Amino acid sequence: MKNVFKKFYRSFYSRTSGFIPTKPINQNIYPGDFFQIRNGEMILLGNIFRNGIIAKEDIVLQNGIALNGANWNFNDGVSKPYSGRDQGTNIIDGEFKFSKQVLAFEEKGSFFFCAQDPEAVKLINWNEIENELIIKLTQTLFSFREVYVVTESAVASDWTLAIAGAEKAELEIATESESFGLVDLFIDANSKTIQARDIEYYHKETKKKPSFFKAKKLVVQQGKLDVFISDLIKENSQKVNWATDFYEYDFYHDTVHFPSSVSMTAQGCVLDMLQANQLNPNTALSYFKWEDANLDDIEKLFTVYGY
Repeated sequence: MKNVFKKFYRSFYSRTSGFIPTKPINQNIYPGDFFQIRNGEMILLGNIFRNGIIAKEDIVLQNGIALNGANWNFNDGVSKPYSGRDQGTNIIDGEFKFSKQVLAFEEKGSFFFCAQDPEAVKLINWNEIENELIIKLTQTLFSFREVYVVTESAVASDWTLAIAGAEKAELEIATESESFGLVDLFIDANSKTIQARDIEYYHKETKKKPSFFKAKKLVVQQGKLDVFISDLIKENSQKVNWATDFYEYDFYHDTVHFPSSVSMTAQGCVLDMLQANQLNPNTALSYFKWEDANLDDIEKLFTVYGY
């Protein structure tokens, strides 16, 4: 999936209070699914309930949680230069009237999204199983260092999404309905596309597919990360003196500047540098915790190796 979708994903997260569309955008994802993000793709690996990681009697799911519908209808960079009633003719029915709209997309990535009757299914006793999951997913059943677990899935009775693939893209839609509202036309089950120019993606979903989710991600405890970074800075500050004594060559030595951004990328290094058996079922909870998936994880969905 190209970066043309990135603006929509970021807006979706912000507007819907933390939900994220699946990637690819229209696949099913359920509470309890666990996955990794690799090379910009979601790799679904299993389900903590289906795989018996957490017993069925230990979970509490709340079904049909109504979501704020106003937050599930939004657009960016879309205008409506034309809206009106037109007249056509066919050889069977003769003259007929229809509503037509032309939607103009300002730039590549501009989008329009609308959904009806959004609701969710949520795992509501996460706090009771999160520690058990850390031990099982990192030690006793699997050896994950990075993993996401879905805690909530959302559906809509229907939804429609259009995304521009280029500047000044256009979408022309018609319906027999007399409603001229932009949202009304998009959600009209009988509306049809007459013409599309430079539209990268246009889809109308009429089934309640669970294609949107919230998730927890496994991360390193901040205390362990702080100690590791402090030790790493100290170690690097002493490297010049060591190199001068060790190598029988006149290297040029300069002051070592440690990048401040290392705290954002050092999580995996903390675990890689542990001594053998230092991380085990008894110590796992002191090294790992769960955080909500956020905009940083959406960024990972659009990060492809080599780009």
